[in-house]
Amino acid sequence: MAMEMKMKEALPYIGMVSTQFAQVGLMIVGKKAMSTGMTNFTFVFYSNALASLILLPSFFFYRSTRPPLNFSLICGFFLLGVLGCSAQLTGYAGINYTSASFASAMLNLIPGFTFVLAVIFRMEKLDCRSTSTLIKSVGTVVSIAGAFTATLYKGPQFFLSSSSLKPQNYLHFQETDWVIGGLYLVVDCIAASAYLIVQASILKNYPVELIVVFFYCFFSSILSAIVSLFMDMNINAWMLQSGTRLFAVLYSGVFGSAFQVSVMFWCVRRRGPLFVAMFHPLGIVIAAALGIIFLGDIFYLGSLVGSIVIVVGFYAVMWGKTQEKKVDEDHLSRNINSKAPLLQIKDAETEV
Repeated sequence: MAMEMKMKEALPYIGMVSTQFAQVGLMIVGKKAMSTGMTNFTFVFYSNALASLILLPSFFFYRSTRPPLNFSLICGFFLLGVLGCSAQLTGYAGINYTSASFASAMLNLIPGFTFVLAVIFRMEKLDCRSTSTLIKSVGTVVSIAGAFTATLYKGPQFFLSSSSLKPQNYLHFQETDWVIGGLYLVVDCIAASAYLIVQASILKNYPVELIVVFFYCFFSSILSAIVSLFMDMNINAWMLQSGTRLFAVLYSGVFGSAFQVSVMFWCVRRRGPLFVAMFHPLGIVIAAALGIIFLGDIFYLGSLVGSIVIVVGFYAVMWGKTQEKKVDEDHLSRNINSKAPLLQIKDAETEV
């Protein structure tokens, strides 16, 4: 029984680590596909359309047990699709301008933005007299400062692979492109943070993760298709004849949308949005290593410094969150202990 309980406690951690590997893999295959002429608009459309088809059976599987749908829930699903689609489009645009390792570092802004939004929507407490609240607030500011450092300051290059010595990589990572890519990724982080908050709110009223993920992917595919029809006039951007494009779409549909999003929804429902956000720093190490090995990414000193600052700020937020939890547990324990003597007296009187 104890082993079973430990495994149950460990499952959210295992799930979130696996999503970070899936996320970094998604960045790499997405950038590879876009380097062949595929745009981020068509890539997002194919990814969500495939995930919708994969998750469609769940809509019928839970027919007898799922809560009834209503107009308010459908609007919530649509809003989730708008935020998720916006995050994906701006995220892939940012990756195309920069690198997978840089994009992974910037995603560590999500915990800070999530904390701010959680306070606004009263999902997190904000007590100005509390040390933990002060540390969380400072950590949020530090994370944002780190993101701007990584965006605006590059510095010297290091960790060069043989492929990164090619001239076209230097042309690709021009100063202007780096800043534009960083701004796209900041928008991605804001949209992703709002997406987590809306997700947590919806799952409270409709706790069937796979159905929510299905509607999210369904609306995202419709929205990205509309945007793609306006933005991708070149028919070549829609073609999947390339093995790289086909593999990227299959990977993103199965592991990027269906698997990763489903696991994240499951973890958000059980541990909350900040628990999910706290695993983004793990992606820095994975993305840096895989990006340099497989994509020939150029790793800059500014990216390293900014990433370290972001992680420091992020874990300050998480430490503050942990301290708040301990304080709440202590208060609960004191309340129980204070009531215990009264209960004992009442039991004694009953026995008499």
